[in-house]
Amino acid sequence: MFIPAELIRKKRAGRHHTHEEIRFLVQEFARDKLPDYQMAAWLMAVCFQGMSDEEISWLTQEMRDSGTVIDLTDLGLTVDKHSTGGIGDKTSLILAPLVAAAGIPVPMMAGRGLAHTGGTLDKLESIYGFNVRLDLKQFRAQIEKVGTAIMGQTQEICPADRKLYSLRDVTGTVDSLPLICGSIMSKKLAEGMSALVLDVKFGSGAFMKTLGEAEQLARALQDIGVRSGKRVTALLTRMDEPLGRFIGNALEVQECLDILQGKAAPGGGKDYSDTVELTLELAAHMIFLGERAKSLQEAKALAGVLLKDGSAYSKFQEVCAEQGGDLEKGLPQATHSSSIKAPIAGFMHYKDTERIGHACIYLGAGRRFQTDPLDMAAGVEVFRTNGARVQVGDTLFKLYHSGGPGVDDAIREIEKSFLISPHPVERTPLVAKVLL
Repeated sequence: MFIPAELIRKKRAGRHHTHEEIRFLVQEFARDKLPDYQMAAWLMAVCFQGMSDEEISWLTQEMRDSGTVIDLTDLGLTVDKHSTGGIGDKTSLILAPLVAAAGIPVPMMAGRGLAHTGGTLDKLESIYGFNVRLDLKQFRAQIEKVGTAIMGQTQEICPADRKLYSLRDVTGTVDSLPLICGSIMSKKLAEGMSALVLDVKFGSGAFMKTLGEAEQLARALQDIGVRSGKRVTALLTRMDEPLGRFIGNALEVQECLDILQGKAAPGGGKDYSDTVELTLELAAHMIFLGERAKSLQEAKALAGVLLKDGSAYSKFQEVCAEQGGDLEKGLPQATHSSSIKAPIAGFMHYKDTERIGHACIYLGAGRRFQTDPLDMAAGVEVFRTNGARVQVGDTLFKLYHSGGPGVDDAIREIEKSFLISPHPVERTPLVAKVLL
């Protein structure tokens, strides 16, 4: 038995906890025996003093073990993917069916929108009838039958993480690296995966603003995975401009459906090439970790074939059918639209992509408060890549909405997200680094 105030003082002084001390803090809090005010004080101490690699690993383990841990070992190698989030980041919708079509089970526990970034669960719920609230029995049964299932965190999975995240959200402790690592990896370890591919984003549209910050997070996540006996590969990817053509729930689903069916993007604007490029890179690493290819080159070629020949789309249709989704009913359509045009000629320069995510919140595609309903049809269409030449009057963005009071705020946010430069702007590689 430990005295909570002493553990708070210990971390406040920058000293390291033992595994038993961390177990006490996490398990007592999960069982409602440690009050919020004491855990909040400890979280703030962690924010200021950090944690050692061992402490982070112990924290993750105890968060995982606060609830049910799914056992999928009888299914062979299972592989999942996790993204730290960005603007227009929609690759999970294609990756799960694509990798499952390669014969690799993909247990995917996804999340909802967070701050300025969208969430996979919200996007899937823009498909009529799609059910992301599977129980653990349904989750396992669908993976066995279809090869993949996408669900939200259940009451049984990592209850300590759910409580801790709610507390972090209101105490200004969300952006602590040890706490981010514990939250991400506890859920991934609990879902039963054998290997994990991380998409750690950096840039003005990501939580990590620099490549160095992204690499620090990626290596910390990898370390937790290795200590838990898992294989983890991390891709550090650019998020200084939106990914793909569309941002918003139904809009992003439509982009993914187009890609899965081999359809081109609508004319007159940006194409889908960056979404496809990143999807195939991530898929290649997932297929390689799942041992369905002898090299990354072979894995990427296989991913390309499965995307092109319709196998991935057929698998997506199976997932929809199993989870109640009805693609025949179509996706929600916005009733209003507004355009933002180039005021001068020059070159497109995204200077603060996060503001485009804020604009989507004003349009109703994201939440300001947890209880906010979503406008599934709302969002933004992107017409120019970073560095693209623009002429006066060219359409740069198109906003989709229901005509509510947030439209003017959304337009102002987008107008602050870019400038028209008189000089060409360098467009950096989409994948900056791979950590194997």
